[in-house]
Formats: sequence, C-alpha cells, structure tokens
Amino acid sequence: MRIGQLARLTGTSERLIRYYESTGLLTSTRLPNGYRDYEPSAEQTVRQIRALLAAGLPTRLISQVLPCGQPDGPLIACPGVLTKLRTQLAELDRRADELDQARQTLRRAIAATEAAGPPPTA
Repeated sequence: MRIGQLARLTGTSERLIRYYESTGLLTSTRLPNGYRDYEPSAEQTVRQIRALLAAGLPTRLISQVLPCGQPDGPLIACPGVLTKLRTQLAELDRRADELDQARQTLRRAIAATEAAGPPPTA
C-alpha cells in the first residue's frame, strides 16, 4: 500500500510515517516511480508505534520493542528491554500520581469556593 493509504488507515500523517521510517521503526520498498510501498502489516506496526509513543516511550526504546512483537499479536519486549520498560512504567505511575494529586487539589478548591457562596459585592 502507498503512504497515503497507510496514513488514512492509521489516522497518522504522511510526515510522521516518513519519520517512523527514517528512524528505522517502519520499512517500505520503493516502486519504480519512487513511491513508497508498505506491506499490509505496516498498518498494525504504525498502530503499535503510536500506542508506545502515547505510553511515553522514546523511539529508541520502541525500536528495541517492535522487533520481538508479532504484527497482529501482543507487544513482547526483546531480551534486555524489560528493565527499561519497567522504568518507563514507574515514571508513568509517578506522573499519574502527580496528576491525581493536582486533580484532588482542584476538586477541593472548587468545592470550597462553591461552599463559600458568591463573593460579596462592593
């Protein structure tokens, strides 16, 4: 499939798909006219890349995870990557805790402000 079709199927820009290819996360062959041609499995690969990026993994770590996964199966980290994934998960957990604390602070401020009633008029 050509890059435009892959972009439409995955909701990813052509520019990002070219970037994934430039970093080695995705491969294509070139047609005689110079257009990129992607295997059908590229759709799942792009979806996996986007999911891992959303999880906060840098592309250098994604490049270590993708080769051991199955195109239509679960992502399985290559040997030696599990510690890095655990570290990333711990960082995400820490950030989630910080966001949860910020959310609680906002809820308390909103509740206290609403309980106090409207401000006095001058």
